[in-house]
Amino acid sequence: MKKSITGTLSYPRSQAEEVQALQDTIYVIGGKWKLPIINSICNGNTRFREIERSIPGLTTRMLSRELKEMELNGLIKREEDPDLPTRVQYKSTEYCKSFGYIILEMIKWGKAHRKKIKGK
Repeated sequence: MKKSITGTLSYPRSQAEEVQALQDTIYVIGGKWKLPIINSICNGNTRFREIERSIPGLTTRMLSRELKEMELNGLIKREEDPDLPTRVQYKSTEYCKSFGYIILEMIKWGKAHRKKIKGK
């Protein structure tokens, strides 16, 4: 096991603690849309319509709901321009960026998986 991984696990390992940690993580970033939304924001789409247009199949209602939930969990922050109240931007927080490497690894794994399944 990698040293960085063993540093986060307790010893002796606690199955219940590990399951709870996985469930907490899935609660915050799970679902069909949260990771694509984070990816979109991190790729420079900060306005509501930009985010919506960058993710095929994402509805306005679902985006609104997910953004609110992500804001409550400290992953993004909603910034209103005081001079233009209709101008709102969404930005990732440092907390959100703390698991950026996990997202990149998931993207790598997903690409490799697609190749494996397609037999390429």
